[in-house]
Amino acid sequence: MSTLQETEAGAVQFRQKMARKAGLASFAGTTVEWYDFYAYGTASALVFGKIFFPAQDQAVGTLAAFATFWVGFLARPLGGIIFGHIGDKLGRKKALVTTLLMMGICTTAVGLLPTYAQIGGWAAVILVALRLIQGIAMGGEWGGAVVLAAEHAPKGKGILYGAFAQQGSPMGNLLSTLVWLAVAQLPDDAFTTWGWRIPFLLSAVLVGIGLFVRLSIEESPAMRTLMETKTVAKAPLREVLRHSKGIVALGIGACVIAVSATYFKGTFALAWAVDEGLFTRTSFLSIVTISLVVQFLVQPFGAVVASKLTLRKAVLLMLVPELLVLPMMFTMIGTGDYMLAAIGMAIATIPHSMYYAALAGILAKSFPPNIRYTGISLSYQLSSTVFAGTAPMMGQYLLNATGSILAVIVLAIVHVVITIASVLGLLARSRNLGAGYGTADSFGTDSDQAPAVEAAAEPSLQR
Repeated sequence: MSTLQETEAGAVQFRQKMARKAGLASFAGTTVEWYDFYAYGTASALVFGKIFFPAQDQAVGTLAAFATFWVGFLARPLGGIIFGHIGDKLGRKKALVTTLLMMGICTTAVGLLPTYAQIGGWAAVILVALRLIQGIAMGGEWGGAVVLAAEHAPKGKGILYGAFAQQGSPMGNLLSTLVWLAVAQLPDDAFTTWGWRIPFLLSAVLVGIGLFVRLSIEESPAMRTLMETKTVAKAPLREVLRHSKGIVALGIGACVIAVSATYFKGTFALAWAVDEGLFTRTSFLSIVTISLVVQFLVQPFGAVVASKLTLRKAVLLMLVPELLVLPMMFTMIGTGDYMLAAIGMAIATIPHSMYYAALAGILAKSFPPNIRYTGISLSYQLSSTVFAGTAPMMGQYLLNATGSILAVIVLAIVHVVITIASVLGLLARSRNLGAGYGTADSFGTDSDQAPAVEAAAEPSLQR
């Protein structure tokens, strides 16, 4: 083998190694970040209403706790803008290390926070402030993790590698739920005085692991090219709003059920089932755990399906069943039967989790590299703010107002319909414009995009 061939072979092996490490780093980082975010959601359902809003009756206290939960979602678009700017101008890696540190510090601080009984209303004020910072960090994390993994991917495998970052959501949720399940075994007095702090304090350990993995990865090839050729966007947000407003709007809609389903199931349903006396907190947390195991195992197949079929066929195959299984899930939980509730939640998890795996790549392919971090972050985080963050609060409000779970079921179905209409529109628009399929891009082409689009793809959005 000649020296040139040996050099080329070494370069290929290095890129493959970096691609694997990028996938692992995205998975590890998002696992930690989602653990922190979901731990707060579970605490909102089980304990925050009692220890931070004790003057309210139980239903109103839970609603108030869910309102603080939503505060984190309100801050997420701001985080997407801030860290999208950093990631598109200075590098994906710098932004991701910062978001991980911010999230870990805030989550650990929640575990050390005095309660209402100790410092009065200031406890809730500090809780909200920490939740805001959490939201800013989370807003910058997801988009960067997806972009880092997808841009390191071998050509044509952007959706598959983007799914690495998506696996962090069920793993973080599963870890959070398992910890809460263990803590829930404590007597009520111990649980409400000190036991609830344990899941938050464990975050410090997870952040250390996540940082170790994330610091070992190289900057993405697409970002290095932008920096070397001096084609980095001067003002990424302005570029997104100038050339890609329609894609952002469709991207927001395309994310809806992917981001809200978890909070219908693991946050609202948890509070509903426990408050109504249908299940104990321990038994329903175990049901949530089963559904998260199902999600972790099934979710990657969504990216595989999306890479084998046209994206239009794939998303319809994954989303249409959700119109049936979400109502079925609430009905089966309402029976109070453990086995039926577990089966219902497990089945309802399959469609949206498979779609969630493909969603990252679909969004990333819709934006050119110089505004990709900002574009997908803005789409995903605005959707999370409007639809995911409000899901538990709106569900609880509708339940309080009507006394019936049917109103919540209708809300969930509306979320599915918005998602289907929006993602089909996004795919049609991306196909017509060729967005995100430039030849310098690691995404390449797939079965939903004609190769002829490739050469003219990005100038239409980067002029």
